Formats: sequence, structure tokens, C-alpha cells
Amino acid sequence: MEYKDTLLMPKTSFEMRGKLPSKEPGFQKRWKEMSIYEKMLEKREGCEAFVLHDGPPYANGDIHLGHALNKVLKDVILRSKFMAGYKVPYIPGWDTHGLPIETAIQKLGHNRKEMELSDFRKLCYNYALEQVERQKAGFLSLGVVGDYDHPYITLQKEFEAHQIDIFGKMAMNGLIYKGLKPVYWSPSSETALAEAEIEYKDIKSPTIFVKFAVKDGKGVLDTDTSFVIWTTTPWTIPANLAICLNKDYTYALVESEKGKLIVLDELVDSLWEKFGLTVKNKIATYKGSELEMITCQHPLYDRESLVILGDHVTADAGTGCVHTAPGFGADDFFIGQKYGLPAYCNVDEHGCMMEECGEWLAGQYVDDANKTVTQKLDELGALLKLEFITHSYPHDWRTKKPIIFRATTQWFASIDKIRTQLLDEIAKVDWIPKWGEQRMHNMIADRGDWCISRQRAWGVPIPIFYAEDDTPIMDENVFAHVAALFKEHGSNIWFEKEANELLPEGYTHPGSPNNIFRKETDTMDVWFDSGSSHTGAMMDRGLGYPADLYFEGSDQYRGWFNSSLIIGTAVHGHSPYKQVLSHGFVMDGKGVKMSKSQWNAVAPGEITKKYGADILRLWAASVDYQADCSMSDEIMKQVSENYRKVRNTFRFLLANINPETDFTKEDLVDVKELSLLDKYMLIRLYEVNEKAKKAYKEYRFADVTSMLTTLMTNEFSSYYLDYTKDILYIEKKDDVKRRQVQTVLYHALNVLVRLWAPILVHTCEEVNDFFHAEDESIHLGSFLESIDVEENEEIKAEMEKLMAVRSDVFKALEEARADKIIGKSLEAYVKVHVNEELSTLINKYCGAHFNQWLIVSKAELCNEELKTYDVCQVSVEKCNGHVCPRCWNITDSTAEDGLCERCASVLK
Repeated sequence: MEYKDTLLMPKTSFEMRGKLPSKEPGFQKRWKEMSIYEKMLEKREGCEAFVLHDGPPYANGDIHLGHALNKVLKDVILRSKFMAGYKVPYIPGWDTHGLPIETAIQKLGHNRKEMELSDFRKLCYNYALEQVERQKAGFLSLGVVGDYDHPYITLQKEFEAHQIDIFGKMAMNGLIYKGLKPVYWSPSSETALAEAEIEYKDIKSPTIFVKFAVKDGKGVLDTDTSFVIWTTTPWTIPANLAICLNKDYTYALVESEKGKLIVLDELVDSLWEKFGLTVKNKIATYKGSELEMITCQHPLYDRESLVILGDHVTADAGTGCVHTAPGFGADDFFIGQKYGLPAYCNVDEHGCMMEECGEWLAGQYVDDANKTVTQKLDELGALLKLEFITHSYPHDWRTKKPIIFRATTQWFASIDKIRTQLLDEIAKVDWIPKWGEQRMHNMIADRGDWCISRQRAWGVPIPIFYAEDDTPIMDENVFAHVAALFKEHGSNIWFEKEANELLPEGYTHPGSPNNIFRKETDTMDVWFDSGSSHTGAMMDRGLGYPADLYFEGSDQYRGWFNSSLIIGTAVHGHSPYKQVLSHGFVMDGKGVKMSKSQWNAVAPGEITKKYGADILRLWAASVDYQADCSMSDEIMKQVSENYRKVRNTFRFLLANINPETDFTKEDLVDVKELSLLDKYMLIRLYEVNEKAKKAYKEYRFADVTSMLTTLMTNEFSSYYLDYTKDILYIEKKDDVKRRQVQTVLYHALNVLVRLWAPILVHTCEEVNDFFHAEDESIHLGSFLESIDVEENEEIKAEMEKLMAVRSDVFKALEEARADKIIGKSLEAYVKVHVNEELSTLINKYCGAHFNQWLIVSKAELCNEELKTYDVCQVSVEKCNGHVCPRCWNITDSTAEDGLCERCASVLK
């Protein structure tokens, strides 16, 4: 007889190798055909909803790893909330207006300035929708779920109409106004920018120290005296209108070989050394307040510069005498307003000096003008020092080129009027991580009014008409009419029709006696688009307000979190989110942020093609995503190895409770009838079940993967499944002990496939196909309630002591193996000397099966003095006898064919 044929070996067609890249598309097709998202909603009809509002990615190019991390973690959140009993409506979105798409269209050979604006916009529109489909395919390949057949897209007519409604409400509440201010201006994009569109990089800049000679000293200073100013932007000197001092600082009048100079008293020594001056005779000192209203001669032009006072003047750099050009800086602008100085701007939208700067300078780009201005000042004897410094400077985050501060007339949303309310709302939100609250508070507390106008073609137009007298028309009926037009035709109608055709029929205005109107040509900041999505998408689709969760990258504190908060609070009175969760950036293996420009970006498609989406999902759920996280081939190999262990444990469980050949629900043993060793495994299983559900609730996904992996690989695979093989394979099919073990395996599989389902979406569906935890799909199921095992605390405490004994025995077995006493552990005869308490526990839990629990052929308790280990004494000898040909245990049985007594009994 072939005794191996009598063993109840594991049987399953669930493959050891996942073959994820080839299998996953089949599952995704199945879910689409069965309308899994709609069925999830039906399954939870009437249940409490959990709404995660999707921050729209920009529709341009293939998805990158940052997208993948974001979308996978959102999917984990939604699926875990569903498994916890919530209804989880989820509408993915896309942001589609703005410069990148304009640039992409122009790169395809279409010149925006040589064609009708409405035609150019149609090209942008079609291109954006192509990008949406391209990215949608990328997201769906990750196994995500949601209403991807009906996403919200910021170019949709309905969305644009809601955006106009929002603009109108804010305008009618006095929160929208037009004004002349210095704004972030991008010469490379030819438009104003918002703070969220700025990033800082180190650049090398010229630093110049310049003399401004006193023209009218007001009886305090003589005309042979000069104030010394300092700037890192020499190109702004032609726009200088004032020199600002701090009223409380002490300024020194010092004679030098370059004339009488005025600088901050405390900086005299360091400045004289910097300037290389040897004559240093201090004549007098003055408080800044004593020098107010003195006038100086501009060193380049025939005009005056006024000495003024401002609290923004500090002593940490420069000379204490601040060059002030109100057209090129926020501090300069506001202090200039106080003194009635104009926001003089002599630089055009391309960043070039204008004609009024003089022939010697006109037409030069600001960077080139730095050198020209400096040389001119040197020629005129006004330059004291030129040096170069490296400092942080704002750049356009799209073109990556430096921006300038430039005074232009723009549309603004008032932050100041609702700042206190915004700060109050921030305090009510649950921020994860907690530092997010302080970060957002500081941003809103320090933020100036929001410049919402852009000089772009591809965007939602600012719905303002001007009367003949240039009055901007703020009329709620006009806003409502424009919104209705956009809802019917889309925003392109603004560029296809004349102003009178866009106004309500018969509209009149006192500022236009001849009924002549013109329309605004600027478009809205794209952050106004996405920032209004809580209305244009969430509320419009019946998802309510506020959302339960906003979850995006940490850069969105200054972006989407910020604009959504401002617009939501302005229009609806409170924050659009109850909770904000953020994640970090994806770095390469060397800790460098992944980006196409660095040539270190790995496309998610490359990873899923090589490893499978479930491996990428496991990576996303395993990292500390709230900080920056790394990705490399070595990391993916490690994640793949962890996945292999999890999959093989699933395979072992399935193979030993195969419903087709061996085990069904009818074979389950009542938990009360299980052995203590089996009960302990259920206690551990359901402990992890509760901890994992709590971790999901708190978005601690790395804790989920760690707990589940440890339970499966250490406590099940390396411990329980290891020693119970002797029971599962050797005993009779319906032996009580075997059915007890199978009961534990059944519970384990039923719990674990559900706990892993939000993360390993394809693998758990495959497991469900074999196990049938849920009829249609594991993703239509729920987490399980834990079974209460009686005396669980007592069992845990006692098993902890027993596991210490087992650990000592395993140490002794390793030593015996190293000393060549035994080979495999079944060759061992183990003696254990323990105290009375441990002896009682061993008999209570293991009984006559102590050797089976230790995976040795023979084990006994004794009173002999043996080698001492941590909690007991152990000896290991080679077991005498012969190997049973069926179970491989060493026996001295005289049964037929050398079978041990147990195997002989089973075969009878």
C-alpha cells in the first residue's frame, strides 16, 4: 500500500504564484460587468453614509506614483468603511482648466494668439477629456471602485454653472472686488498667480547698496548727505518712490570718503567694512521718526523719493533704509497707500522694462535689467557695493521660472472680511496629522486677499460686465442669467457672444445710457474651480455638505484644502469638511522626490505590469504615508515577498478546508467544544480582528498590514499551522481533533479575507471564489463581529507561559541540531523539567499530545536536573525506534509495516 495515498494532504487549485498582472484585469472586468459600485450602494441603502470628497487631479498626462498612492489609499478608506457598514458614495473628479493644457495644445502646433479664442478653447476642452479618459484607465487598473462612469469634471456645464453661482453669491456678499495691487506675476505664463501656485527655490541674486542724495532735509539734514538703501532686485530701482525707515530705530549720520551717509546706527561698523571705507566719523544720530518726510533725489531720474516710516523695516539685513517701490511689493504697496504714493509699475506682462524707463533700459527683461541698472548707478557714482547672494525666491510651480511682484488691476476674493470665521472653522475640523491644524491656521492668519483673476484663455470666465462708465456690474440677476447660459451651453458661450447678447434681454444700467457694455476677459484661478467642487459636485450629486473627509497630499494645505475652506465658508457658512487627512510625497530609493524632470519617476503601470496592482496597493498600505515615503525596486521586491507569505498562508487555509472535498460549514465545531490550544488561536484571531478594524477607522493602514501579516506568518504559518499539520494530514477525515483545527482555519479564513479585502482587492476576490465567504463578491461583505471565547484572559495568560516553555525547547533543539545529535525535529526525544505550575498547564493544554505541540516524536515531563534555559530545563536526545512510513514520527510500535499505533488505528 502507498501510505502517502492515505494521507489527507491539502488540496486546492488556488495557485501558489499569484500571476497578478494576468489575473487582475479579469477581476476588474467582472466588477465592471456586475456593476460592483452600484451594488455596494444598494447593499447599504438606508445605512449611515460616509462621504470622502475627491480632490480632483489635474487632467494632463499619465498618472504617477503620487496619484497611485492617493487613489489607492482613498480606495482602502472607502472599502474599509463599506466593510464597517457605511454607505460609501464616491464620485471621482478631474481639474481641467489652466495653463498646462494651454501649453500642451500650443505644443501640438496651435498658436493661441493666431486663432479665435473660442476655437482654441474647444481644442483645450477636447484635449482635457482625452486626458481624463487616459487617467481614468490608469486609476481603474489599480482596482479602485467608484462612480467612474459619472465623474465630476470642472469643464462640465453644470459644474461651471455652479461656479458662477458661487462667484455671484460671494460678490453680492461684498467678498469679490477689483483692485490695483502687487500680485505674484509670472512673466513665463503671462498671468497673475495665487500663493498656491508658487514654489520656492534657491537662486543667485545681485545685491546692491545705493546712495540716495538728500534733496530737502527739512532743516534736519544737509543736501550733502545720502541715505543708503539695499536691494536684491536692482531692476526695481527705476520704480523707487520712497525710502522707508523704522520710527523707533536709531540712525547714524557718518562722514566717509564717499560723503555723509545715513544707515542704521548698529550696522555702521559692519557696513563700513563691507564697503571698504576707512573714514568713519559719526556726526550725529537720529530716531527714524525725526527723518520722516525728508525728500531725496532719485539717482536715475528727475524725481523725488520720499522718506517714510514703516513697522516692516527690520535690522536683520541691509542698511535699515528700505528701498520702496509700491508697484513691486506687498509691504511697499501698503505703506505707499498710507503716504498717498501710487502703485507705479514700469514692467510689462512679459517681465520687460517699459519705455518710460528710458531708452537705455526699455525692452530689457528684468534679469538683464539688473546688470544694466547696476552699471548705470555705478557710472553715476551712486553705487556703493555690488555682491551676490544665494537666497530663496518664488517660482511659478508650472514653468519652474522665477516670478516677480507686479502691481496690476486684478479681481480679488476678500480673506480679511471672513478671516475670523475661517480661523474658527479650522479649529472645528479634525486634522490628521494634528500639525495640519496649526499649518492651516497660520496660512489663513497670514494670507492676504486671494487674487482670483488669471490672464488665460482656458478657464471659467469671470462673469463681470462693465458699463460705459467702466463700472463693474454686480447684479445677482445678471449672475443668475450667466449661470443659466453656462448650464445650457457651457462657458465657451462667453467667448462666442458679445456682451449685449450675454446679458438678460432688455437689461439696462444707469452707467450705460447708450446700452453699450463690455465683458471681462480674465478667467478665474483654477483653485476657484476645484475649491467650489463641494457645491458643483458634492451637493449637486446629493452627497450633502460638509463631507466627512478630504484626503490629499500635504501640498494641498496651501491648495485645495485652502481654497475649499475659503469658498465653502464664504458661501455656506462653515467648512466643507469635517476631517482632513494628508499624505506625503513619494521619494525614490535615495530619498529624492520623484518627478519627471529628475528622471527618477516610476510609472504605476510599470509596477502593475511587473508585480501586479495588489503589490502596489500593499506597498501603499504598508508605508508611513503621512510622511514622505520611498519607492524602489528593492522595496517592491520586499513587498512582493510579504505578499507571497500572505498568499501562501491563504493557500494553506483553503487547501485544508476545501469545501469540495473535505469540509463544509456543517462540519464546524462549536467554539465551546474546541481544545484550549485551538481556543487560544481564535482569541488571537479575534483580538487582531478588533484591532485591525480600529486601525482602519483611524486610517492606520500600516498597522493593519503589520498586524495581519504577523498573525498569518508568525502565529498561524510558523506556529499553529506547523504543528497541526500532524493532525490535518494524519488523522481520520472526521476526527474530532481534526475538525477542531479545521474550525479554527475556517474562522481564520473568514476573518482574514475580509480584513485584507480593502487592500488586496484582487487576491481576496480570488480567495472568495474558492471559499465563498460572500456569494457575489467579497467586496459586498462586511467585517465580522468577534466571537467571545470564554475565559480568554486566563487562556492568554496561561498560553504566554506555555509559549515561553516552547521557546526554550526550540532553543535546545537548535543546539542539538548544531551538535549533530538530531537532524529534523521529528528525530528528537525531548525531556522537560518545569515547576508545578507549568507542569499543570502543559497537562491541561497538551495532555498526551505534548510531543505533537513541540513537533517532536517523543516528549515527556520529568524531574531530572537538565540544562537550564529561561523558564525551564530541557534535554534533547535522538529518539530510538523506527520511522512510521505514514506520519514520519519515530515509533517503537510493532504494528504491520512498522506503522505507529495511531496510523494503524486510523487505517483500520
